[in-house]
Amino acid sequence: MPVFLLSDNLTFPPAHFARKDGLLAIGGDLSQERLLLAYRNGIFPWYSPGEPILWWSPNPRLVLYPDEIHISRSLKKTIKKQQFQITTDKAFSQVIKACAKSRLDSNQQTWIVPEMIQAYQRLHQSGYAHSVEAWYKGRLAGGLYGLALGKSFSGESMFTYNTDASKTAFVYLTTFVKALGFHLIDCQVRTEHLIRFGGKEISRRIFLKQLKKALEFNDFRGKWNLDHDLIGELILNSAN
Repeated sequence: MPVFLLSDNLTFPPAHFARKDGLLAIGGDLSQERLLLAYRNGIFPWYSPGEPILWWSPNPRLVLYPDEIHISRSLKKTIKKQQFQITTDKAFSQVIKACAKSRLDSNQQTWIVPEMIQAYQRLHQSGYAHSVEAWYKGRLAGGLYGLALGKSFSGESMFTYNTDASKTAFVYLTTFVKALGFHLIDCQVRTEHLIRFGGKEISRRIFLKQLKKALEFNDFRGKWNLDHDLIGELILNSAN
């Protein structure tokens, strides 16, 4: 399959035209309108410093269904001890910058370049992008961020400074969006970390079909306010 060159027009080629490695298009911009259009069509930006903007739609796609999350016994013990206080949308800028820094500190390339940070900060200000923070003794210990559209959440990245901090944040996020009736969490590409949480790979075709159904619902725009105690109780009472 060819790689499409985007114009100034706010359009994307259909996701099923992506190459075998998932690359679909090159160019365009990171405007809010283009990013929202991309995510609504199962496409996301992912590129390294010095590269043009690259747009991807991998096949297979890694997803996690909120009611199928697996929480290990050791993690449940950590959550029961309430080592971390979990909040939402309290420190978005800190979280996204920490996600970028954590990759650089571990000698990994990061797609969270300055222009991506600015673009997702704008999405956060518009009520589409959200962060989940884990605090330990008043200090940010871990977290994650992503984009919510309809009844789907697209996870972008996570970081941790303290053992189990980002894992705890992820479990709280999953339980929170389950309570909101979300259908799925788009994890984009396979990682063993997310597979252990219950993530599964599905075909792009099935993913796009499920995404379309999730997008039939109104967006949960605006600042999220997670009730730490209530969500913690739901987690500890869950079967998984």
